[in-house]
Amino acid sequence: MIVEDEPAVARGVQVALEQEGYSTAIVGTGEEALKQFADIAPDLILLDVRLPGIDGFEVCRQLRRETRAPVLFLTARADEVDKVVGLEIGADDYLVKPFSVRELVSRIKALLRRAYGELADTQTGRTLRRGELVIDLERRRVTRGTERISLTTTEFDLLRHMAAKPGRVYTRTQLLELVRDYEALEADERTINVHISHIRDKIEPDPAQPRFIKTVRGVGYAFSED
Repeated sequence: MIVEDEPAVARGVQVALEQEGYSTAIVGTGEEALKQFADIAPDLILLDVRLPGIDGFEVCRQLRRETRAPVLFLTARADEVDKVVGLEIGADDYLVKPFSVRELVSRIKALLRRAYGELADTQTGRTLRRGELVIDLERRRVTRGTERISLTTTEFDLLRHMAAKPGRVYTRTQLLELVRDYEALEADERTINVHISHIRDKIEPDPAQPRFIKTVRGVGYAFSED
């Protein structure tokens, strides 16, 4: 689902994606996106931030109550604050206009592959158990005790990569490249901090004193060996 109020941009994206074999639907406003979401049932949402009426941030907030489908923000805003806000409300990735069709397609393929394709491991049915935290790699589900934890595609992939190798220290660049499937830009490294913060808020009994994901000062993050 392409949520874009500029017809020329929306049509250009649509043509590029349909040439790659994707089925697409265009909606021009946030209100229309929310109304048509159930009927369209998209596997991925391309969401412009600057929309008339309800903006892209609010659309993402509301859609996150209904779906875990990947959300990729398309925005003319290069401000770091806007990028962080987008990630904080549940977006999986963002792309600043103007962007190349090649990069857009690359990011879409990476998000779809992670969400629906090569789910987590060649051993289907494999489960990671780390204390009271259980990560079901086949169903992409996370529970802590009896509590079901809802993670975005990016959050799940970050967690399962780190949990698979307790004690291994990952730099922010390494984590970005693991979940995006393409070379990370140094300027994007701080977005990992936002994703890690979200994961901690969801899985840690006390996010202020994390037990599962540890910060390695000056380097990055590691899943606790304990």
